[in-house]
Parts: sequence; structure tokens; C-alpha cells
Amino acid sequence: MVVKEELKKQGLHFMVVDLGEVEIMEDISMEQRLELKAGLQLSGLELMDDKKSVLIEKVINVIMEMVHHSEEMPKVNYSDHISKLLDYDYTYLANLFSEVKGITIQQFIIVHKIERVKELLLYEELNLTEISYKMHYSSVAHLSNQFKKVTGLSPSQFKQFKGKRIPLEDIGKTAKELS
Repeated sequence: MVVKEELKKQGLHFMVVDLGEVEIMEDISMEQRLELKAGLQLSGLELMDDKKSVLIEKVINVIMEMVHHSEEMPKVNYSDHISKLLDYDYTYLANLFSEVKGITIQQFIIVHKIERVKELLLYEELNLTEISYKMHYSSVAHLSNQFKKVTGLSPSQFKQFKGKRIPLEDIGKTAKELS
């Protein structure tokens, strides 16, 4: 809605406004582009000019949806799932993602899965076995090992100390992006 409002303010007509993508009917001048960029920044949004950045955002959105907003994790291989949804070769996506973000897609998924596990642990609605099943870990031991690698704590230690969660928008950011 924010994007649509900003486009209307600029007098631009759009055909499609979708997550991370806008299709504008007319060609826009550099001045209009700069005004649009400034207007979006005031709302906390960013205009991404290059296709690589847009593609990286799409990969991130697929992972966020898959890990945080779906009731059920996909039963297929994550790489197949991402590749199919975005209609790109996974190797290309993985290389591009690593180059731009400095972290592999797999590492990014793991960190997000652990954040989701933290959330589920703090809600105390599911036990560790149920969480392990829900998040498609092969075993509770696998989940516990991965959890400890990422957080430095076992799931039970985290729960006991009411551990701290990382804001989702900061997961996978480089130190430079966080400063």
C-alpha cells in the first residue's frame, strides 16, 4: 500500500505491485526515479535498481515465508523449492547469494530455522521432539547440535535462561550492514 501511494503521489501508473516488484506503465526519468527512491526511503523502503538485488530479496522472501510464515516446512529439498518458486537454477542463486550476502543460502536457512526454534521454545506449546518434527530435522539430536552451534547453548539452556532472539530483519546481515 505504501508503494502504491508513493507511485500515485509521483503521478505514475502501475500494472502490478507485488512483493519486491513493481511494473510501471510509463518510462520514468532519472529525476522521477530519484524522487520515488527518496519517497520510499522515508517510508523505510528501498528502491532496488539492479536485478541481482531484486533476486536476492526474492530468495530471502522465499526463505522467510518457508521458515517463519508457513505452518508446514516444504517436504522437498530446500534448493529444489527455492529454484522452482523463483524459476532460476539453484547453483546460480546460491553463488549470487553468497557473493552478495557473504553467507550461503544453506547457512541463512539454518540461522532462520534456529530463530524459529527459539520462538517455538519460548511459546512453550511444543516439546523439542515436536519442534524437531515440525522443522524437518532428522532427529532431536540433529536439532540440538545445530542449535548449540548457532547459539552456543543447548535448547534446554536457552529455554531455562529465556534466551534472546535476533530481529528477523538482522539475520544474515553483514557487520557492515548492521552498523
